[in-house]
Amino acid sequence: MIRRWFYVCAAILVAGLVFAATFSSVALWALVLVGPFLLVGLYDVLQRQHTILRNFPILGHGRYLFETVRPEIQQYFIESNTDAFPIEREFRDIVYQRAKGELETQPFGSQRDFYRIGYEWAAHSLAPVQPLEEPPRIRIGGPDCSQPYSSSLLNISAMSFGALSSRAVLALNGGALEGGFAHNTGEGGISPHHLERGADLIWQIGTGYFGCRTADGQFDPDQFKDRAAQDAVRMVEIKLSQGAKPGHGGVLPGPKVSEEIAAIRGVPAWHTVFSPPAHEMFSTLQGLLEFVATLRGLAGGKPIGIKLCVGQRIEFLKLCKAMLDTGITPDFITVDGGEGGTGAAPLEFANSMGMPARDGWMLVNNALTGLGLRDRVTIIAAGKILTGFHMARALAVGADLCVSARGMMLALGCIQALRCNTGRCPTGIATQSSALVHGLDIGDKTTRVARYQAATVRSLLELLGAMGLSHPRELRPHHIFRRVTDCRVRNLAQLHEFLCEGALLSEAHVDEEDEGGGLWRDDWQAASGEFSR
Repeated sequence: MIRRWFYVCAAILVAGLVFAATFSSVALWALVLVGPFLLVGLYDVLQRQHTILRNFPILGHGRYLFETVRPEIQQYFIESNTDAFPIEREFRDIVYQRAKGELETQPFGSQRDFYRIGYEWAAHSLAPVQPLEEPPRIRIGGPDCSQPYSSSLLNISAMSFGALSSRAVLALNGGALEGGFAHNTGEGGISPHHLERGADLIWQIGTGYFGCRTADGQFDPDQFKDRAAQDAVRMVEIKLSQGAKPGHGGVLPGPKVSEEIAAIRGVPAWHTVFSPPAHEMFSTLQGLLEFVATLRGLAGGKPIGIKLCVGQRIEFLKLCKAMLDTGITPDFITVDGGEGGTGAAPLEFANSMGMPARDGWMLVNNALTGLGLRDRVTIIAAGKILTGFHMARALAVGADLCVSARGMMLALGCIQALRCNTGRCPTGIATQSSALVHGLDIGDKTTRVARYQAATVRSLLELLGAMGLSHPRELRPHHIFRRVTDCRVRNLAQLHEFLCEGALLSEAHVDEEDEGGGLWRDDWQAASGEFSR
């Protein structure tokens, strides 16, 4: 690694120059010229705020040099009215500023194109209110849950140890503990790094049943019961699909299955591990709900939920019908979007498979509301949530709270080097290389994660205050506006259909002249059939 070579080369160079300087003035001048670089490199490897500089002493300054001229480059692209500079850079900068505790104010006003079709904003009020001093907590747990969880409005979304380094997991978990929010383990199982700091955990169970599986890959109820009984585990999430690659299994190559990862996941070390596209424990929607009830019993009444990226509306309505027929409901549903990210998604799946998050949130909210099940199930929004406005938009269309993976990774110091799938992440986050992981300072990144989460939730509350709202539950679709043409603006209530409580259970549940309502009626009638695979 560059850091190690720096130590070796610096020691040899200094020793050689000092020895030669005793005999030659030229060597003395060479030492004078090289000395400042050696001092800069020594500072780089000893400081703890910048992982890039710790891993790449001296060379890493090139990145920060380019950042100093970025505002001028950004302004050039804006004035040229091109798409070469992605708008996501704005959100990334917000995360960085909040994580570092830097000033967020912007000189010369907004750099957004207010007249771009698709531009969205929140409607402020002429009677703003004082924001809440303390963020509210959201209760998760339906009528069959005996140990409900009081959740923060923003939590860490699913990212497994193995995909992330041990230090990244420790920093995320430490930030969650410091900030009082939850940390989703991802489907890779509960590692010692998830437990060391003691934050609240959402244990995700995927199709590989890692951490609760038999030798042949089947679900092991005894292992599950033992791990679910841990105090740190506050909720359990059954992953049906994720936004980055819905309906696609996974492969963990043998060389990545170290002794540590194998022990955590319950698989043989150094052997390739496959995660099938679907669960082996059930093949029908009724079977899924019975599995939810089984896990709830094994977990001592802790909240059990599912995670999915919505595919076909009629299939989700079939799931809701199964809830009505069996009387079993998950305590929460995490709704991911097709725009979700991962380090190893096939390109066509990432670009062309899965419903976008906002459409998924609205569909799930509408289905549960229309069938009178909304008060039994908490909706958790996932999918590119980085800012307070992103949270407000998700809550306005039906979510109760949010989770973020991308934002938390940026808070850790991710520079979007796009090497997640290579194992050579330069910031020590998405890698198992000990040389790269060493550069990530746990203490500094823990504080950044907690600071980012707190500032983003505070931003949401301040937006609500400016909108004249005193609580997130007061957000409604009509509070968010979107430009639909060059000269026409609509709020989300005008653009989308939102069903009333129990509407799908009524004979006259929709307006016959409303095309969207007619589609809901037809799909609900078609959902009476069985679904299995």
